[in-house]
Amino acid sequence: MKIIRPLYLLLLQKLLLYTLATSLTLSVYSQDLVQYVQPFSGTAPSTTTAALKHSEAGSEKNANTIPAVGLPFGMTQWTPQTRATETKCIPPFFYKDSLINGFRGTHWISGSCMQDYGSVTIMPVTGALRTTAYATPFSHENETSLPNYYSVQLPAAHCRTEITATARCGMMRFTPDQADSLYLLVIPNSDRGEGGIHIDAAKGEVWGYNPVHRIYQGWGNKAGFNGYFFIQFQKVPVRAGTFHEAEVFTIDSISNQKNSGVFAGIKLNKGEKLCIRIGTSFSSVAEAKKNLQAEITNWNFDGVVAAGRQVWQQALSQIQVQGGEEKDKRIFYTALYHAMQHPRLFSDASGSYPAFAGGSLKKMANGHYYDDFSMWDIYRAQLPLLQILQPTRVNQFVSSMILKGQQGGWLPIFPCWNSYTAAMVGDHVTAFIASSWAKGIRNYNAEAAYHLMRQNAFAMPKSEDYINGKGRRALISYLQYGYIPMEDSVPEAFHKKEQVSRTLEYAYDDYALSVVAKGLNKTGDYKLLQKRVFNYRNVFDTTVGLVRGRYSDGRWYEPFNPDKREPYITEGTPRQYTFYVPHDVPGLASLMGGARGLEHALDTLFAKNEYWHGNEPGHQIPFMYNYTEAPWKTQQVVRNILKEEYSDGPGGLSGNDDAGQMSAWYVFAAIGLYPVDPVSGEHILCSPIFDNITLQLPGNKKLQIVCHKNAAGDGFIQQIKLNGKSYTKNFITYADIMKGGVLDVYLQEKVTAWGAAAAARPSGLTLIK
Repeated sequence: MKIIRPLYLLLLQKLLLYTLATSLTLSVYSQDLVQYVQPFSGTAPSTTTAALKHSEAGSEKNANTIPAVGLPFGMTQWTPQTRATETKCIPPFFYKDSLINGFRGTHWISGSCMQDYGSVTIMPVTGALRTTAYATPFSHENETSLPNYYSVQLPAAHCRTEITATARCGMMRFTPDQADSLYLLVIPNSDRGEGGIHIDAAKGEVWGYNPVHRIYQGWGNKAGFNGYFFIQFQKVPVRAGTFHEAEVFTIDSISNQKNSGVFAGIKLNKGEKLCIRIGTSFSSVAEAKKNLQAEITNWNFDGVVAAGRQVWQQALSQIQVQGGEEKDKRIFYTALYHAMQHPRLFSDASGSYPAFAGGSLKKMANGHYYDDFSMWDIYRAQLPLLQILQPTRVNQFVSSMILKGQQGGWLPIFPCWNSYTAAMVGDHVTAFIASSWAKGIRNYNAEAAYHLMRQNAFAMPKSEDYINGKGRRALISYLQYGYIPMEDSVPEAFHKKEQVSRTLEYAYDDYALSVVAKGLNKTGDYKLLQKRVFNYRNVFDTTVGLVRGRYSDGRWYEPFNPDKREPYITEGTPRQYTFYVPHDVPGLASLMGGARGLEHALDTLFAKNEYWHGNEPGHQIPFMYNYTEAPWKTQQVVRNILKEEYSDGPGGLSGNDDAGQMSAWYVFAAIGLYPVDPVSGEHILCSPIFDNITLQLPGNKKLQIVCHKNAAGDGFIQQIKLNGKSYTKNFITYADIMKGGVLDVYLQEKVTAWGAAAAARPSGLTLIK
């Protein structure tokens, strides 16, 4: 014990320094928050009304999360595997499956309909060696799943498997319930039959790699890096070799063979434990080994479990909630766990990482390099949540974006797999950087960031670069007409057409860039961008009161189906997308006849059951009543969504969680805040569902939100006080949040007129006279 204890404390110190990178100090919290997290949430199809009505593809009904074991924003997650593939929209784990075929070190983007990459799987086989047909039954009754630990009993294999992890490494422990031979199969998960693996039985070591390929633009091309792994066995195998499907070989390496790997056999007594530890890297096997040496220095499995639990306890404790239902706490802390999966740490303990979009290895002088930004989704709420809780880490996110732009020549639109994708629509890396800059998160080269953002907004790349995913899609049409006409089918994109949605989102991105241009005294750019921020008006048909496809000569697209999916809308309907003008809600209202027109349009959407919470473009809609004379409707609608579209258990999410955006929406809404326009810093106020909420902020500051009720069901705001003084606005700024203090929210049973005055409402580019 005298030897193990110092190593364990050193490990804990390293883990805490990496995972939070904030000024919070380690302390003992009164609530055990890890117990509330349900990693199975979202691993089964949603059964909510909105999901059943609006989800067209089967994948849209799944949250596509996994029971991930790891640390916040870690390089590799570890999960039981029920689907042995890296195919698009197939996560490694489905709750409904009855067979486990391994335990995977995965780079699946949590909650996405994308694909895994660079993964490796370890499968225990007992008795005789089997290299095919080794999937084994399991029961959820015999599972334990936590953010830092997973275990399952495999009855047919007479073996228990346990998993824990650090930021870049994993550790597994296998315990047979009878004396037997235990074989571990190690398989690089290449659907293409690429990669290689080597075993050194004398040393009890395995290493290898799984090549990564691009997706969307450049689909199938090599991404320029691999998923590497280095494994050490606690005991030296007595039998080892390689295999390809059912064929077993005595050679020590195998490569470029589908369904191939290595095996290591060890004789174990009943109850005897065998541990393995796995280092991962995107740089090299050598770096994977270094990561292991940096993060797991002994065989103390329980120590790694304990250290990981403490890390998650502190991360979850950044928002402490009291009161309310226990079920709501389970949903809340599960949401916070999901909101802390990505972006993904991509650099090694040494600072090494693969250059963006291919090229030689790079090295961070300080800080960390991140990737896998599901940017169409997370700029809305997940990243704004981190801008409050972990601005130091957000600085590193922005720095990573600048590095990507400099290494690849263009700022990426949707950087995943460490390459360009041009996935989805919009240019929301710009929106994210601008929102960070506007909030004073500026520990990076702002001029370099501006140069890259400006290039996206004003320039077209060469044809080859454009086809490769660089630059805004259909920018020429957008600049020429002030909208993207129906004639431009946007052929070089995974999401083709969708002209109206692109127009709306580019207008928001232009606004975001204009804020930075003004702040950096780029007067000429600011004036040009100020004209473009109103381009949303060019696709709004006042005769129908909704957005609509438009031709280059000004004609509107026929027929008009407001509540059906149309080719000019991204994953939704014209009615749903009409409300995507987050930077100028008052201007949108003016097109609808004023604030009451906006209120009526919102009423119509909800009355027709056309609000689809399972997709991100509408996430701001429930909060838009705060721009009208009826903020009480936001309070009512948001509470209904929290109740109807989220639950505990495997089917607890109403659609793809998309790297934590769906979950971050819940976190914000449950504490009574939401950033409709993240660049403005204004957070819409609504009624929290907990009695007492404490946000742990940088600089040892706290924002405490205290709800005062006469009865448990009170949900309408009567008045609000900020630090003891009456607060009449129906929103609060980022600056005021970060100062800390006490926000007293007084609730009552009946509807009130709180926040209804025009002077109380959030801002927009259009001034209401």
